[in-house]
Amino acid sequence: MADATLEIRPGEVTVDAPPAEGPALTFIGHCQTPWKTTRECPRRGDLEGPLCQVVVDDVWARALQGIEENGYLQILYWMHRARRDLVLQNPKHKGAIIGTFAIRSPNRPNPIASSVVKLEKVEGNVLHVRGLDCLDGTPVVDIKPDKCPHA
Repeated sequence: MADATLEIRPGEVTVDAPPAEGPALTFIGHCQTPWKTTRECPRRGDLEGPLCQVVVDDVWARALQGIEENGYLQILYWMHRARRDLVLQNPKHKGAIIGTFAIRSPNRPNPIASSVVKLEKVEGNVLHVRGLDCLDGTPVVDIKPDKCPHA
């Protein structure tokens, strides 16, 4: 469901989005971050930022075997509080109307996001990471090993 605090800004355009179709996603866990509102949330993750957790549901915990061998991970998550009907947006930092696919806004037809994070430690089914840029409670779609973004 869209975040009720996300208002339409001047110049933004919405569409009557068609209903979702195709296979359903299976969320494998959730993120624990310090950000409770979209205004608090950073625009991009910082590998030196606050320690956050990716909590993997117990049923998927065995899939984490060997993950500690990776210094960096790509976390794919579902921005569950984002609008899904904007085609033109007015981002505060741009000062111009721009198409949804031309910016990194959370508001998109399929609100899937990706962050490359630094893996600090693994405790059972909890990954302690730095670099997330999502709200507390954001559902996780997938986890993949990644290379250091500065390499």
